[in-house]
Amino acid sequence: MTGGGTIIRPATVRAWVEGWVVSRHAPDPVPEPWGLRVDVGLPDHVARHIVPHPTPAVLTRLTRSVTTPGTWLKLCAPAEAVAPGLSSKWRIQDPEFMMTTTLTRAAPRAPAGYTLAITTRSNVTAARLLTAAGEVAARGQFAPSGRTVVVDQVETAAGHRRRGLGTVVMQALASTAASMGARDGVLVATAAGRALYETLGWSVHTPMTAAVLTL
Repeated sequence: MTGGGTIIRPATVRAWVEGWVVSRHAPDPVPEPWGLRVDVGLPDHVARHIVPHPTPAVLTRLTRSVTTPGTWLKLCAPAEAVAPGLSSKWRIQDPEFMMTTTLTRAAPRAPAGYTLAITTRSNVTAARLLTAAGEVAARGQFAPSGRTVVVDQVETAAGHRRRGLGTVVMQALASTAASMGARDGVLVATAAGRALYETLGWSVHTPMTAAVLTL
C-alpha cells in the first residue's frame, strides 16, 4: 500500500529517521516489525512509528498494539490509502511528502539587508538569515545520516516571507552539506513546502500520512 505504484526505499526512510532524531535531540530509533519507533517523550508526542509499507495487515497489527494517546504514525502512503485502516481515534493530519535530492555546491547570496550565518553544534548544522538588528528572518538545519543529510525545521518569519529567503536557506544547507561530503538530501515537506522544494530540484519519494492517537 504505497499509492500509485510508488517504490519505497527503506534505506531512504531509515536515513530520514536517523537524521531526524539527531536534529531533534531525540532517542535513537528502535526497530519494530512494521518499521521504526522513536520514543520522543513529549506530552503530545509520546512516540512515533515510521512505517515504510503500511499494508492493511501491518496497520491492523500496529493499531492493535498502540494504545497510548499522543502516539504518532508516519505512514509512507497517501491518506486515502491508509484511512480505511485507522479508527476514528486516529486524527489524520495535513498531507506531507518525503522528498529527496542530489546535493550540489553553490554560492548562495543573502539578499540585501540580510546576513547569512551558518553554524554547527552537536552534529546539527543550521543556516540563518539575520536582519541588521540580529533577528532571525529565516532558518533551517540539517543532520547527517551517513552520506545523506536530513533537512529539518525550515521556516521564514511572518514579516519576511515572499522575498526568496527560503530558497537562500535551502541552497545554503545543500551547499554546506555537499562541502562536508554528503551526497543526498531527504526531508518531509508540507504541501506548501513541496512547491518550493520542487523548484530547487527536490522530487517526491513518497506521499506521507501523519496520524495521532487521541483519547
